[in-house]
Amino acid sequence: QEQLVESGGGSVAVGGSLTLSCVSSENTDTFHHMAWFRQGPGKEREAVAVIYTGSDVTLYLRSVKSRFTISRDKDKKTTFLRMDNLIPEDTGMYFCAASTAGGDWDFPPAYHVWGQGTQVTVSA
Repeated sequence: QEQLVESGGGSVAVGGSLTLSCVSSENTDTFHHMAWFRQGPGKEREAVAVIYTGSDVTLYLRSVKSRFTISRDKDKKTTFLRMDNLIPEDTGMYFCAASTAGGDWDFPPAYHVWGQGTQVTVSA
């Protein structure tokens, strides 16, 4: 059974940086695309970034573009989310997700494998 395990969350001050990691039990080329989602307190889960494994094309939520970078290391079966210039609005549980089909990258039901999440807290 496919599994994803996230790590790298923590508490940082405004303007700080974190890099999240998502290790897959399967070769990431198995998936059509991989994404990071987040869910803040009292908010719905939202897509933050996606990487398409066939082309390594990336897309971002508008509010994080230029601050976040998604990437992957195929040999290590790991997908990363580098987060710079963090702001309090970035606080939330961050989830890694994988999809074997196409569809809207920012639509949670399109993903069939999810990690357990890693908490990111940004304080002023």
